Amino acid sequence: MGERAGRLRARIAIGFVAVGAALLIMAPSLTATALAKQQTKKSAAQKKKAPAKSPAVKDPTQLKPGQFQWTPDLSPEGPVAIIISVPKQRVYVYRNGIQIGVATASTGKEGYDTPTGVFTILEKEKEHYSSTYNDAPMPHMERLTWDGIALHAGKLPGYPASHGCVRLPPAFAEKLYGITEVGTPVIIAGDATDPATVVDPGLLLGATASEKLTKVAKKTKPVFAKTKGVTSILVSRADNSIYVIQNGDIVAEGKAEIDKRMKPGMVLVTTGQPATAETRSGKDFTIMDAGGK
Repeated sequence: MGERAGRLRARIAIGFVAVGAALLIMAPSLTATALAKQQTKKSAAQKKKAPAKSPAVKDPTQLKPGQFQWTPDLSPEGPVAIIISVPKQRVYVYRNGIQIGVATASTGKEGYDTPTGVFTILEKEKEHYSSTYNDAPMPHMERLTWDGIALHAGKLPGYPASHGCVRLPPAFAEKLYGITEVGTPVIIAGDATDPATVVDPGLLLGATASEKLTKVAKKTKPVFAKTKGVTSILVSRADNSIYVIQNGDIVAEGKAEIDKRMKPGMVLVTTGQPATAETRSGKDFTIMDAGGK
């Protein structure tokens, strides 16, 4: 009995040694497996927490309100031109004739239509507030007309909703502001006023649009003589327009509100000083006097 119990204890001891050896052999494998499972769980948690990235939209017609594409590296240098398609509610940006950006937009609603035609940027201001609509913010404002039409960042509901301006996605408006300058040409196209190649332009600036933009760019950016140019201001009552002419070239033009007080021969005075009550002419100060009623 004692000999049998001894053999049993020996077998148990050998079994423990074998199990221990197996565990020592398996330990690295078990540790690696545990670490792999831990890493998998960590990666899964990170993927769950990370916000899903929206897929790249290659077709501009598929852009949702507020979305845009911006690829300035396609054409790093050259003159900038902008086409705004009212029917498509899209803004297309070209540099050196190659499209580098396209964005959704919101133009004027019924009763406040955005005018169509060829314009140039007249003025730029990063922080601008409307003088007509209760100081409404117009970030990255780029003025197209002196009566209130401009490009600027704003809400994009997916349809025409502005008072005539062209609203842009905020990030896009900032990027566009950074590459434009006073004088940059802009086409605002409509179905009834422009061909399909302008209303829905492609990746390259088409011949029709290019011709229009070139004409307005030349018209608003004449080459002046090195000597001081002669500047004149012409106001036409017939078409309610005002023209600034220098060296025989029209350098600026816009609409003029003409009431019954304006007549041929009246005096127009310009000054570099603020037009405050203290600096405006009083009744006891004569600027110019001439015969007549």
